[in-house]
Amino acid sequence: MSASRRRVSQPPINLQMSDIARLAGVSESTVSRALKDSPMIAASTRERIRRLAEEAGYTVNPVASSLRSRQSGVITVGVPLVHEREPHLVDPFMMTMLAHLADTLADRGYNMLLAKIAVHQDGWVRRLQQPGRSDGVILIGQSFEHAAINEAARAGIPLAVWGSRLPNQKYPVVGSDNRLGGQLAAAHLAERGRKRIVFLGDERLPEVAHRHDGYRQALRDAGLKAAPERLVRTGFGGPDAEARMAEAIASGLAFDGVVAASDVIAIGAMRALSAAGRRVPEDVAVVGFDDILLAEHAHPPLTTVRQELARGAVALVDTVIAAIRGDAADSTLLPPTLIVRASA
Repeated sequence: MSASRRRVSQPPINLQMSDIARLAGVSESTVSRALKDSPMIAASTRERIRRLAEEAGYTVNPVASSLRSRQSGVITVGVPLVHEREPHLVDPFMMTMLAHLADTLADRGYNMLLAKIAVHQDGWVRRLQQPGRSDGVILIGQSFEHAAINEAARAGIPLAVWGSRLPNQKYPVVGSDNRLGGQLAAAHLAERGRKRIVFLGDERLPEVAHRHDGYRQALRDAGLKAAPERLVRTGFGGPDAEARMAEAIASGLAFDGVVAASDVIAIGAMRALSAAGRRVPEDVAVVGFDDILLAEHAHPPLTTVRQELARGAVALVDTVIAAIRGDAADSTLLPPTLIVRASA
């Protein structure tokens, strides 16, 4: 055998764990766990990584290994609120989802670390998952941060995101079929004879954009026009929704129905309608989105599109655990349900 052939067959000097991760197409933390025979990594993935490491001539440095990330038993739940003027975590939808996540994580043997992201900073997703501090990240919502979340997914951060599927998405999402939900809401109002239906929400956000798409489709199906002036942009806060609805009424906008992007928005709209002397549903019918506990106790009880938050929390936790193990993490689309009450 020639000297040049011998040089090619020799393993590279100073081979790093990152080299094995690149060969295997997984994160360094997955390689580390696989080489320690961790049950957190699927047996087939462990065997593939061990075989790649052996063929490459890589061996674990026990001192370096002890300094690298260890299983923390913690998953970070991040809430991106970059889109909100006043980024608070008091939204009932958010509180319900956090409660379901905390329960499900505890059932799986994990603790939950909560983080609020009020402003954009480069690399913020990566910082939520630091070695020894957190094993993976669940995000509730995408806000305006799709590119940042994609970047973290490319870097190998174990992720699961509550939200909507977007073009060129690199991370798994769990969420409702928002287009179908918006379609159910608007079609219900059209079937009740409403012809001038407002959409109330911030259509720049991924989930709301898809709800707005469904609303527009339902209007087309009913032979109605989705007039641009009947898109009333508002944040998710009740006071903001109430103010935007009051402005629309004061402007003379003609409408007899409202599809709201959330129940909190819908309840804020009903307050503004009541203050203006308009009856719900006689003058204006209102449909919300989420089916939070307050929806049933609103005045009148709110017709809404129910999201399956308990199922969503289970899917989010199972998805991020799969990502931590190095397994393929698929997206999950949950069917919404129209819940008819007295507001429409």
